[in-house]
Amino acid sequence: MTARWVRRCWRGCRRQTGRASRRPSFPPSSDAPCRTSCNKDHALWTEYTEFLEEGCDAALFVGMHARAGTELGVMNHTISGRDYQNLWFNGVAVGETGINAALCGTWGCPVLLVTGDEATCAEASALLGGGLTTVSVKRGLGSLSARMIPPARARELIEAGARQALSDLTAVAPWDPGSPCEIKVDYKGTREPDRLRFRPGVERLDGTSIVSRADTWWDAWKQFYF
Repeated sequence: MTARWVRRCWRGCRRQTGRASRRPSFPPSSDAPCRTSCNKDHALWTEYTEFLEEGCDAALFVGMHARAGTELGVMNHTISGRDYQNLWFNGVAVGETGINAALCGTWGCPVLLVTGDEATCAEASALLGGGLTTVSVKRGLGSLSARMIPPARARELIEAGARQALSDLTAVAPWDPGSPCEIKVDYKGTREPDRLRFRPGVERLDGTSIVSRADTWWDAWKQFYF
């Protein structure tokens, strides 16, 4: 089996000057048939679904982080550390693993592997079940500190985990938060609720919270996120 798509976000790199630079980060070598999607637009993060619509056997999430507010979660945040405090899909607290799993599940694609720190792996297993393969490559000591293993060893573990995950494409069912779907968001301030308060299908609950309701997760997501 050959990987068809690798989705990568633009990785911010803070230099000694304190200024953040954004540049695409590509693997030094990739299989020839593999294609890479890069973006730095938050909306395009979930709006670009062409590869899912074409059909995917499985998704492997490499280098994930825990949701906002996770104790000992390295770089824990959800979507934007500036705006988002908490996120729920039909009452289930989720982070970016849950968002991506729901997106893949919309097109029937299961998530078979999640790698990251210990907190991320625990979050993913609780959400997606015991059939999920996880690979922990570091243990958080705080939000910006961790006890890590050498990169070469991490790559070996991730490759072994990927092989194990892909040995059974039925180990994890595509994740569906349920229908109808209610997405609740707690923001850190009032700016986003101010902007969204007149969106169809979106209700402002208080100064910093909104809820988006629709028949499906995808429709509820599009109502407020795009």
